Amino acid sequence: MSTVDNKTQQFNLEKRMTMKKEFIFLGPPACGKGTQTNRLAEFLNFPHIDTGSLLRAEIKNETPDGVVAKSFIDKGNLVPAELVAKIIKNRLVQDDCRDGYILDGYPRSVEQADKLEVINEEINSKRDVDVEFKAIYFDIDTSVLVERIVNRRSCPVCGEIYNLASKAPEKEGICDKCGSALTQRKDDTREVAEARFATYDRETAPLIEYYKNKGVLVSLDANGTFDEVWERLLEIIK
Repeated sequence: MSTVDNKTQQFNLEKRMTMKKEFIFLGPPACGKGTQTNRLAEFLNFPHIDTGSLLRAEIKNETPDGVVAKSFIDKGNLVPAELVAKIIKNRLVQDDCRDGYILDGYPRSVEQADKLEVINEEINSKRDVDVEFKAIYFDIDTSVLVERIVNRRSCPVCGEIYNLASKAPEKEGICDKCGSALTQRKDDTREVAEARFATYDRETAPLIEYYKNKGVLVSLDANGTFDEVWERLLEIIK
C-alpha cells in the first residue's frame, strides 16, 4: 500500500473517531422506538435521553425548571416549548453527550424540531468536530400496533420494555434485567391507542416531511421481530 493510501486511511480513521453522531427516533406509538433505543444506546455507549424521564426527574428533584414545569402540569397544561427546550439543552451539553446521543420523545412537533436544530448548532459550534445527524423513522403498518400496545409490559425500575407476543420476559411478569414485577400502563387499551394514533398523525407525522426535506431522514422497516428490526437498524447507523 502506498504512503498516500496509508495517510488517507489514517485521515479517515481520525475523522470517524472525531465524528459526533446525533440520532432521533420518529414513529407512531408502540412502533418499537423505546426498545430499540435502549439497545442502541448500550451498543454505542451513547446516552439514551428520554424526554419524559428527564422532565420527571427535574420535577422530582425540585429543580427551578422542574418547579415551573410542575406548575403547568398540575393545572393540566402543557409545559411551555421554551422550557422543554431549555431542559433538553442542559442535558445535551453534558460531557457524556460529546460523542453523540440518542434522543427519544423529542422533538414532537416542527416547532420543537426548529428549537433542537438551534440547540445543536449552539453546542457544536464550540467544538471542532464533524457531526452526523439522523432522524430514523420507524415505518410500520399501524394495523399491527394496537396488538403491540395491548400486549406491552414495562419495568417500572429499569425501564426495560417487553411485549407478550414478540418479546416476552423469560419468567412471566418478571423483568429479565432487574427482577422487578412488570406493569401495564393504564392507557394501553384499544380505545386509547386509536386516539393516540390520531394525535400522532395530526401533530407528529409532519416531522417526517420536515426531516425528509432536510435530507436527514432515514426510513427503517419496523415490521418483523425485535432482532430483525435490530439488524436493519445496525445497517442504518453505519
